[in-house]
Amino acid sequence: MDLGSHFSSKLEPFLLMAKSVKGAAAAKLIQDTTSAPGVFVFSELLELPNIQELGKSEQFEKHLFLLQLFAYKTYQDYLQHKDALPSLNRAQITKLKHLSIVTLASEKRILPYNDLLKALDMPNVRELEDLIIDAIYLNILRGKLDQKEGQLEVEYTMGRDLEPGKLENILSALQDWSTTTASVLATLDEKINHIAKEANTSKARQAEYETQLQANLKEILDRKEKQGLLSRRALGDRENVPMEVDEPQLELMKGKNRKASQEANPKLRKRNKF
Repeated sequence: MDLGSHFSSKLEPFLLMAKSVKGAAAAKLIQDTTSAPGVFVFSELLELPNIQELGKSEQFEKHLFLLQLFAYKTYQDYLQHKDALPSLNRAQITKLKHLSIVTLASEKRILPYNDLLKALDMPNVRELEDLIIDAIYLNILRGKLDQKEGQLEVEYTMGRDLEPGKLENILSALQDWSTTTASVLATLDEKINHIAKEANTSKARQAEYETQLQANLKEILDRKEKQGLLSRRALGDRENVPMEVDEPQLELMKGKNRKASQEANPKLRKRNKF
């Protein structure tokens, strides 16, 4: 279940009763609603015509102010306008403090204990932590207590009723956020396009480099192969050319050969003498 999604159903019984009450009965209904466990949203009750009529009565207008206090204000607002409001019972004070934590958490995600002690008029940290733990169990906020750092780390909170006149501020803030987001997205798109362009350029350069490298390698291989072919042809030509020997040299070589043959066969030489 989403945080705070069941709070509207808690208000429904009071809405049914509010449609048929006026004056003192309507004022009493406001007291009961703001004291009831689990009721943390009040805008639907506040918008009813017979509830709004209380603002025209000097006797009961303070009860309308009380309902407005619980709808979108804080415990500090109560302390500042205490004389113009009905007295609060213990349940109302605790609920208003819980709602005040929700408001503070919507402004900052880290809430120091010192700030909470001051805003909620709490006497000590122990009671403050008990109040926060109760709020977590009531499912009006999610977070964790960091006792070492002395702070509440907020993860998520319920939404409170919107104060009249604040809608324009929210719409303006959303418009500013939308404009800023659009500007950031445009900048990101520009950077992405620039990166993509550089990547394509780099890819083209790499392809050109690879092509040139392959061409150079082929040229070197072709040159080596041509040189090898020429060398083999030259060697073959030298092997096929007969050697030219001068006649004197030829006669000298023949004489040496006969002498060598005679020395190798001495018996043959002696036989020739007889």
